[in-house]
Amino acid sequence: MPHTYRTGHTYTAGLSRRRALGAALGTAGALAAAPVAAAAPGRPDATGGIRQIPLKGAVNVRDIGGCRARGRGRVRYGLVYRADALSDLTDADVARISGLRLAEVVDFRVPFEVKTDGADRLPAGLAVTARSVSDGGQYEQLMAAIGSKDPAVQQEALGNGRGAAAMRTTYRMFVTDAANRARFAETLRDAARGGSGALLYHCTSGKDRTGWMTYVLLRVLGVDQRAAEADYLASNTIRSAHDAQVREGLRQAGLMQNPDLLIPVQEVRMEYLGAALGQVRRDFGSLGRYVAEGLGVDRRVVRRLRARLVE
Repeated sequence: MPHTYRTGHTYTAGLSRRRALGAALGTAGALAAAPVAAAAPGRPDATGGIRQIPLKGAVNVRDIGGCRARGRGRVRYGLVYRADALSDLTDADVARISGLRLAEVVDFRVPFEVKTDGADRLPAGLAVTARSVSDGGQYEQLMAAIGSKDPAVQQEALGNGRGAAAMRTTYRMFVTDAANRARFAETLRDAARGGSGALLYHCTSGKDRTGWMTYVLLRVLGVDQRAAEADYLASNTIRSAHDAQVREGLRQAGLMQNPDLLIPVQEVRMEYLGAALGQVRRDFGSLGRYVAEGLGVDRRVVRRLRARLVE
């Protein structure tokens, strides 16, 4: 369940069950992304800051640049972006995205998510690279629980710590699943390859698959653990008001009596990141060996990443 619930739609009593579920699971609606101050979490230094891309149809689109890297370097702005789903962008949003001069958009969503939420809306001529990262079917299971409208079913799926446990399981799959590792590896190689434009990768909420990808990339670039963790946790600050609106919308739509059951799957938490890192230690011994052996990203690629993305 690493990618659920990004809607900002206004719910009405007349919404059909299917429309309400589709809105809840897939669209950002008219909720604009709130600006993030220069000293936002993720950039804990005096001069850097998160550069969020303010859009109406997505809430967690940001530049990964700004973190200090090992030595005196800093991750360059304008070359790699992370995001939530781009399926509900407005025309103005698409125009803003075109200004990022993207060469590639990588979509980590599984086909079921794309079918439910819709394909990305992108500037003309910019294609999507479908690179799905599996969650073991947890998204579909959660959607079924929400769609049941049954508080007992929802409690069974999410209550008593089950939501958080499912998140930990999903994060461990980022490490244990060979196909998932291949998708992350391909994206690192794309970031290293460079070329004439920038790279953007995304999932549905832009916080779990996208968060893990960004954590690994920042650490490869020489960003220290504390700053990489802060960047990961910044999704909570960015998404907080939006996610609260989602919960209220589900309550008003009659889909959930206790939408706070969703909080563990809406948030990012250090216990989730820790589950992935713990699996890294068990399977590979260190993050460096996970990158080299688990992802098959060799030193030449790492050198290209650092040469291109660190100034």
